[in-house]
Amino acid sequence: MPVEPAISVSNTPWFALVARPRHEKTASKGLQMRGLESFLPLYESWRNWTDRRKLIELPVFPGYLFCRLQYSQRLSALNTPGIRSIVGFNGQDTPVPEVELQAVRKLLGAGYPVQPWPFLKAGETVRILDGPLAGVEGTVLREKSRLRVVVSIELLQRSVAVEIDRTGVRMEKAPAVMKAPPAKAVSLPAGARC
Repeated sequence: MPVEPAISVSNTPWFALVARPRHEKTASKGLQMRGLESFLPLYESWRNWTDRRKLIELPVFPGYLFCRLQYSQRLSALNTPGIRSIVGFNGQDTPVPEVELQAVRKLLGAGYPVQPWPFLKAGETVRILDGPLAGVEGTVLREKSRLRVVVSIELLQRSVAVEIDRTGVRMEKAPAVMKAPPAKAVSLPAGARC
């Protein structure tokens, strides 16, 4: 799987964009062609057809990708083929914390099997101190001789999981972080856009 370059340091915030179903890769390329920095987390999965078995890359967060943009670039992003809207609340685009995207990039680049995971609130939040995932904060689930670390993107209420060996990995409780209350679901009238 190709490894994405590290997130560049910038004051420009990251936003989650809603893509048309199964158009995340096209939308990501379109954003890059417009000079916008995009991030589409992908994982590898085996798919079986009647005549063959193939390893394909799928989005970790189906229907979403991330783009670093300023307000003046908003229209350019929204006019990109495959993009439906920018995730936000109360009519305001809501930035994604860069630390969450850095954790996702670190999981993808560590070489462990990664898969999408249901969004989790409960569980122990930890920071990994050693190994290739050092510095990543996530929720730990215990499974037999391996640990499953789940990293969440709060804004999307989506998660990604990676399985790691227990050996050589030390963890400490992550400091408690104040988080915004979850947004309430709002029904939109027919024809309204997100």
